[in-house]
Amino acid sequence: MVAVDTSFPPGTGYPAFAALLEELVAPLSLQTRRVSVPEALWRVPGGPARGERVNLLARRRTGRPALGLYFHTDTVPPARGWTRDPFALTREGDRLHGLGAADMKGSIAAALLALRMADACGVTLAYDPQFLFCTDEEGGLYPGIRHLAEQGLVEGHVLNFNGTAAARIWAGCFGLFNLQLRLTGRTTHAGEAAGSVNAVEAALPVMNALVALQPAIAARASALPAPPAWGDRPLRPSLALVAAEGGTGSGGQVPDSLTLTISRRYAPEEDFDAVRAEIEQAIRAALPAGVAAQLDLVGHLMPTADPRGPHWPRWQAALGHGFGYAPGEFRAWGASSSSDFGWVQRATGRREVLLTGLGREGNNIHGPDEHTTTADLIALARSVLAYLAADFAPDLMPAEEGPIA
Repeated sequence: MVAVDTSFPPGTGYPAFAALLEELVAPLSLQTRRVSVPEALWRVPGGPARGERVNLLARRRTGRPALGLYFHTDTVPPARGWTRDPFALTREGDRLHGLGAADMKGSIAAALLALRMADACGVTLAYDPQFLFCTDEEGGLYPGIRHLAEQGLVEGHVLNFNGTAAARIWAGCFGLFNLQLRLTGRTTHAGEAAGSVNAVEAALPVMNALVALQPAIAARASALPAPPAWGDRPLRPSLALVAAEGGTGSGGQVPDSLTLTISRRYAPEEDFDAVRAEIEQAIRAALPAGVAAQLDLVGHLMPTADPRGPHWPRWQAALGHGFGYAPGEFRAWGASSSSDFGWVQRATGRREVLLTGLGREGNNIHGPDEHTTTADLIALARSVLAYLAADFAPDLMPAEEGPIA
């Protein structure tokens, strides 16, 4: 899986990755279906996304309640500083290095291992698994899981693998949106610059105005509980300039275009329209005369509301079984990172989302030499297998489902 480049942007590797997944799930007697997000929903002229947005559903149907097993199939692009090939899985002792090893191709491997072991050992399952392999979680405009949820294709409650391997009860997370600002000036020979408009220089007051917003934004605190390691520090929203592309590089002509990417993480207490308007107002006020500006929304993950529900106690017990956590170690907290499950909550009306994953402090998710460990892969597989097994903690199953005979 690591060898297939599914970096977003641009996300051109989804069809090849879906084909690989079809091969991997074939021995598990799962019915598969490809669902592509319509181009009209995700394409922005000049935007970061390219290629077909192929999502894969893999489902087993025996009449039991459904359990969605959600994974995003995209990774971020390789960061600078990799000392190994990011698209080759490198094993060094217990460590497994590769782009997506922890976020989140390793989680796919762990869940597939759990189902393989269930089949090999004849384990009676409490749920019919529905694998949801989805596109564009890493900042896309229309994540695949949003489209699947809006089409009524997400069944039952869902186990989301975009989290950590910690003793954590998920309490929700921030939203995130990315804006692409395209500035267009007028080019001439650099030696005869009369009448020209330098788009690179015109971007400077705009960038300064946006940076000037940062302290006021960061002064806003969220009531969402912060991770225990944060102590008394609250979670706070943020604004960042994350990319600037343009210019000519030759010095012989006045550059007439520059594109900025602006990333805004917003707290559940904030209103999307209001925080977007705040950015737009700052840009308008700082834009020099003679420069045309085009501002497009190119990515959006809305906040995820508190996702706790009736299945969480049994999932907590399964995590304890797999990773060895004692009940008293679990804490509930949110995050200023984002998820595409706010869209699922809105589309389905179901708030509950279970969370797990392979994230740990120090395993460099989104950074160079990302890695996970074989111990965590096995612990996660044990947790998933326990939750799927009908004879695991039947007294913790919601009353409407009841234990499976």
